[in-house]
Amino acid sequence: MYNFLIILFTKILNRLLKLFHKNGGNILGKIALKLNSNILKYFKVNCPVIAVTATNGKTSTNNCIRYTLSQAGYKVISNSEGNNMKTGILSTLLKNSSLTGKIKADFLCFEVDESYVPIIFKDFRLDTLIILNFFRDQLDRNGEVESLILKINEFLKTYNNNLILNNDDPNVARLGLANPNNSNVYYYHADAYSNATKDMLDAGEGKFCPFCKTRLKYEYYQYSHIGKFICPNCNFGDNKIYKTATEIDLDKKVFYVEGIPYYMHNNSIYTVYNNLAIISVCSLYEIDVEIIQDSLKNFSLNNGRLEEVIIKDSPTIINLAKNPTGANVSLRLLNEDSLSKDLLFVLNDNVADGFDVSWIWDINFDKLKNVDRIVTSGTRAYDIAIRIKTSGFNENKIFAIPNLDDATKKLYETNNKKYVIANYTALQPTRTALFKLK
Repeated sequence: MYNFLIILFTKILNRLLKLFHKNGGNILGKIALKLNSNILKYFKVNCPVIAVTATNGKTSTNNCIRYTLSQAGYKVISNSEGNNMKTGILSTLLKNSSLTGKIKADFLCFEVDESYVPIIFKDFRLDTLIILNFFRDQLDRNGEVESLILKINEFLKTYNNNLILNNDDPNVARLGLANPNNSNVYYYHADAYSNATKDMLDAGEGKFCPFCKTRLKYEYYQYSHIGKFICPNCNFGDNKIYKTATEIDLDKKVFYVEGIPYYMHNNSIYTVYNNLAIISVCSLYEIDVEIIQDSLKNFSLNNGRLEEVIIKDSPTIINLAKNPTGANVSLRLLNEDSLSKDLLFVLNDNVADGFDVSWIWDINFDKLKNVDRIVTSGTRAYDIAIRIKTSGFNENKIFAIPNLDDATKKLYETNNKKYVIANYTALQPTRTALFKLK
């Protein structure tokens, strides 16, 4: 009866928030957890539960899975707005359950913060877990990436359901061995694309085998430590691959899996890996290939994740970057574009970003190509401007402007193509400032 009253109260509150055009975020979950810390156990779910976790890419991947399943005619409930910690997922359940805790859906799809996977799913059903990648991120909140991996590894020791892993990230691939009795582990892999390299050019983790400590041998790197690797001593990395991306052509925005072409909305190697995870999970649930193809070609998140817009007649690409790998992937996309362009980099140091911004020194600003001007903004506008200056970029073409509206106006003083990179709390305010000009 107590849980019944909690759900009733949160539903009334949610209705009131809607009357005032407020979303509420994770407030419903916060209240419910205060009233009963074990309320997750109360919900009754009879459909598959899919979770996506990673350092980078979980929002885009989860939302595209939701979109694809919906296109296939299924009712899908998801935390599509990105509230990915325990209170956010609980809020989604509260909004979509009956007063008795029943969830009526064909699928539940959640993106889950990496550190919350063991916390949420010790109390809640999980049928399929997708792990995309692990990088250093928000060290003052998450700590070193190894400690995060070990926590998930401990959880997976007793997990026996579907586990979909990026075989080209040694930090992820190692988790397939957490439970030797789990026969439901599926790995995906991508062949080298045109800009793959023999050497690691970006900051990366996982250089040594987690089992025998031998240095890993790479055939190629796609970006950071993502690439084709093997341990020359114990053969770690030599796994049976479920889905492989071949014939990757970013200019044509296409790759192939088992001879089938998949066209992408974006032209990034990063997108290829996200799409491989989507193809893998949708194949497990027997979604028609034509539906998957259509989804990957047409789905766009449009919330600052490789978002393409026209502003004041200038093509503009907006992307989130909350760690060095995310920033370097964005710069790699910029460098693969032969057009002249201007860059806006917005850096905040709010609580959700992490106060430590030392990660900006691992960004490859020294490799910029065809960039005419750079505008920096945000609470740490001068920090990022100094970092860019020390990379050798012409200081007379760097403009540090903390006020976002002034910074975006400065950006559009020329007609060049624009690239915009913003970290976590900076992303939506930056989009707002840009769309004022649009």
